[in-house]
Parts: sequence; structure tokens; C-alpha cells
Amino acid sequence: MPLKVNDQAPDFQLESTSDELFQLEKVKGEPLILFFYPKNFTKVCTKEVCEFRDAFAAFRDLDFRVIGVSQDSIDSHLKFKKENKLPFELLSDPKGKVAGMYKAVVPVLNMNRRVTYLLDANHTIKAVYENMFTADKHVKEMLTQLKNI
Repeated sequence: MPLKVNDQAPDFQLESTSDELFQLEKVKGEPLILFFYPKNFTKVCTKEVCEFRDAFAAFRDLDFRVIGVSQDSIDSHLKFKKENKLPFELLSDPKGKVAGMYKAVVPVLNMNRRVTYLLDANHTIKAVYENMFTADKHVKEMLTQLKNI
């Protein structure tokens, strides 16, 4: 089970495709969509990140930052980001430590589950959506939840 609505999002620090170390605490005051996904260049994951790419303007217009997290390396993320023209950062969590903090790991397989969190400016979780097998519903659910905030 993922973290719950009204939980405080745990602080973390990970390497980013922006060439900087990303720390959640350093962007306090910025609401964001934080989505965990299993693996770059797989069919469903590619569809999911492209769904976020295609909806990026809607999130940006509402002042929400979009950030994707997987266990892939920064090199893999940079290639994946370029190939799919992603306008948002991808974070590398090679050992799944942060995914574990967010309860977004399939235990036996030690791979990320497909979980999306909507965090307000104080990084309180306002919405959670988990569905391992579909890509498009994550974006739709977050856009719906944003209307309710």
C-alpha cells in the first residue's frame, strides 16, 4: 500500500537529469506531482511518461512541478528523456531506497511500483493513485484531483 492522503511526504535526495542533486526539502513551497515507475524504455512506462509530457502544460499552468522516479541510472534517464522529449526531471533511485520510503516497491522483485503522488506546497500528500498495469489513468486521476484542491 502506498503512503496515504494527508501523510507528510518523506524528504529525500537523489541525482537528477538537471545535473543537480534534487532534494525535496529544498523545493518546499512548490507543489508537485511525484510519480514512481518501473523502468525506462518499456512499453507501459514509456506510455506513462509520455502521458505526463502531453499533460505537462496543464500541470505547469497550475504551478505544479512534475518529477519521475525510477531505479534507472542517470545515463539511461538522459537518453529516455531526450528520446521522448520530456520537459520534466527524472530522478535516479538505483537501490530503490526512496521508492521504499514512499511504499512504491514490489517487495520480492525489488522494482518500483507505478504510484503517483500529488503533493501540495507543504509537501503533504493530497492524492495518491496506484495502478501497475495502466499508464494513462495516472495523469487523468491527478488532473481530476487538482480540480478538487
